[in-house]
Amino acid sequence: MSFPHGTSNFAAMKVAGFTFIRNAVRYDYPVAEAIQSILPVCDYFVVAVGKSDDGTLELVRSIGDPKIHIVETEWNDSLREGGRVLAEETNKAFDAIPPEYDWCFYIQADECVHEADLPAIRAGMERWLHDPQTEGLLFDYRHFYGSYDYIGVSRRWYRREVRIVRNDKRIRSYRDAQGFRRNPSPDPSPEGRGDACCP
Repeated sequence: MSFPHGTSNFAAMKVAGFTFIRNAVRYDYPVAEAIQSILPVCDYFVVAVGKSDDGTLELVRSIGDPKIHIVETEWNDSLREGGRVLAEETNKAFDAIPPEYDWCFYIQADECVHEADLPAIRAGMERWLHDPQTEGLLFDYRHFYGSYDYIGVSRRWYRREVRIVRNDKRIRSYRDAQGFRRNPSPDPSPEGRGDACCP
């Protein structure tokens, strides 16, 4: 799938994707499929690959798209409680995105965006590009449980979450990397206080 870049509206917007992963092969994370599901709307893509012993780095490299830029990282396993290390790795990928990109599209290694939704997603980014009050775009979620025959609908499954944010490094991944918050202070830590990106 391709999107027009020749029109004045689309030419003005640059989008970078980002994600993180470690030991994807061992734990059967579909990280390649996750990345490829949003690559058509991205001009640049950062993958923070944690030190792995199962061929994860080679798996990401095998995608073979020149838009993908790999950042090799070391996970701080002392931050595993509450999933803080996941937010830290998310922030490493986010921080590696160059400043010229307007929107940053986050996807986790067990998520996927349907190709039929990509035009609407790109249109949403274009619509809110010049509205400084819009710091992030909220996505509806469908959680498959066990197989594609079952969908989780209880309160334990979040219904919506922010997955596109401004390229503003005051925005930080929050807690266990479920969503994002904007830090009004210089404190970049995942547990730092901040405002939600979206109401």
